[in-house]
Amino acid sequence: MLRSVLAFLVLLLAVRPAGAESVHFPSLAVGRVDAGPEISGWLYWPSGPGPFPAIVLAHSCAGVNRHTDEWGKRLAGWGYVVLAPDSFGPRGVTSVCGRGRLVNGNMRVADVAGAIDFLQAQPFVERNRIGLIGHSHGGWTTMRAVQKGFGLANHGLRAAVAYYPLCWAALDYDVSVPLLVLIGEQDDWTPAQNCRRLQQGGFTHPELVEMIYYPHAFHSFDANVRDRYFPTPDGQYHRLAYDPVAAADAEARTKAFFDRLLKQ
Repeated sequence: MLRSVLAFLVLLLAVRPAGAESVHFPSLAVGRVDAGPEISGWLYWPSGPGPFPAIVLAHSCAGVNRHTDEWGKRLAGWGYVVLAPDSFGPRGVTSVCGRGRLVNGNMRVADVAGAIDFLQAQPFVERNRIGLIGHSHGGWTTMRAVQKGFGLANHGLRAAVAYYPLCWAALDYDVSVPLLVLIGEQDDWTPAQNCRRLQQGGFTHPELVEMIYYPHAFHSFDANVRDRYFPTPDGQYHRLAYDPVAAADAEARTKAFFDRLLKQ
């Protein structure tokens, strides 16, 4: 168990993404959420002349790390400009795992709005073809960002993917842009049953939402590292485990989803 916990802690270490450019942009007030501090972020480019569609990449509770960098490069390889905002560093924290509300999903929507605004100002970006993807805490951010009350559909957001997000039946039903949710049935950190409860309660526009449940997958099923555990303040542990079958299927679905909505 100790080795698994240490393996998880290594993943929390911030990294400087290789081949990505450091940028800065303002966080923007949206809905009832105030603007945050100036946000730093990492920008990835695809090969070719452009302009390109773009995707905002919302990191997990661990902050910008190797997993973020892997996804940034993956999305760029698919032909997207990628902006990965660091929502934690400018707020004076490195990780919120186990204390997710320290920087909550609503606060990070302001960062997403700022990232969209930044991307739309770049000559190499197709300003009307911008998506959002988030994992775990970033998935929670994504679930909040697509709500009609924040108005990001009018701000230029066209598609969103949430990996193993926190779902709230009372809050996340008014989805305003196409949304793909990918979550494991065995997830004991952001339980799939919460997303099922949201789905069963009904969306304002159910035609915009697709939810995929992987029966054998745990939290962080797409991170290709050995199984690990995160300790909680009450002495319990959340299991994080790579599932190559679920990861491959989710990746294929994500690419097809973005290509259909941002490239066609």
